[in-house]
Amino acid sequence: MRTVRRFAAATFAVACLHLVFGAIVRISGSGMGCGDHWPKCYGYWFPPFSRPDLIVEVSHRYLASILLLSLIATLGVAWRHRSEPGVGGRGGVLRMAGLGVALGFSAALLGAVTVKLGNAPFATLAHWTVAMSLVATTVATLIRAGGLGGDAARLGGVSAKTMRGAFAGATMALLTVVMGGLTAKYPGAAVACQGFPLCGRNADVVPAAVHVQLTHRVLAFLVVLHFLGLASGVFRRREASVAKRAAAAVASLGVLQLVVAGAMIGRHLPPVLRSLHEATGVSVWIAAFALAYLARIGSGSSEVAVVEDAPSRSELSPNARAAGATARLAPELVRGGER
Repeated sequence: MRTVRRFAAATFAVACLHLVFGAIVRISGSGMGCGDHWPKCYGYWFPPFSRPDLIVEVSHRYLASILLLSLIATLGVAWRHRSEPGVGGRGGVLRMAGLGVALGFSAALLGAVTVKLGNAPFATLAHWTVAMSLVATTVATLIRAGGLGGDAARLGGVSAKTMRGAFAGATMALLTVVMGGLTAKYPGAAVACQGFPLCGRNADVVPAAVHVQLTHRVLAFLVVLHFLGLASGVFRRREASVAKRAAAAVASLGVLQLVVAGAMIGRHLPPVLRSLHEATGVSVWIAAFALAYLARIGSGSSEVAVVEDAPSRSELSPNARAAGATARLAPELVRGGER
């Protein structure tokens, strides 16, 4: 399992880097750096790097190729280790790794469609949404392999209330980053508001662009408030440490995102802050999805594969053993109360 975990972690890292570089492509306007040529760039696999936009676009494509190879490698390693506990079968790494490869090819095809359609907003938004789904799949693969708190989540100690709140927050976070992608591509939406946190509408853009910007902002504020409340509840209920860490991470990243957004608007959208804003937004989505997935495992709502190298019960602290026992007994207590 350790080998599978290493490959899953490497794939997750490449996926994050690819997403951030994709944001740089949009922000720098380099999406058509190679014109409508795909997969080659003006007939070359390695074109002469004579323009910055061409360099950015080609580098993004190279990263996409590396990501696809990483996904395939993770699937291959999982297939070789499929007989190990936690790898094959339902709830194992293998199936999620297979989904990652399918989404990787889908993202590549959508990238080609986006280029052929001249970087049309709706095609770019579809490509961005699939990319968000792909990085979430790499997160789930790594958690199933025991990384990102996956081993700790198997011990239980997460309430159903936290799980429901985490899934609601992850849904809002996904909608927010999708709207962020639309804001970046919709004509005039990125500059529709001149102030922060209030809009301070730009009279030079159409009302629809203002509505797109405001929808993105409202969703962002709701996400931050939701996760601040969720984190407070998790700590108040004294739930498992893995839930506390994940909830605190999401809430902190959400607050950081608002700070970066305010600085970006106040400094009139410099490219560096725009890139940081999008990178932080993606981080919020990744952390929100990880929290929801860990909470689902920790609450006992999913079939969890047993991993050999997870901590044994004798190695756990008394609090951890008690948390796990509570999670396992909770369904029986509920059924007893119903009778």
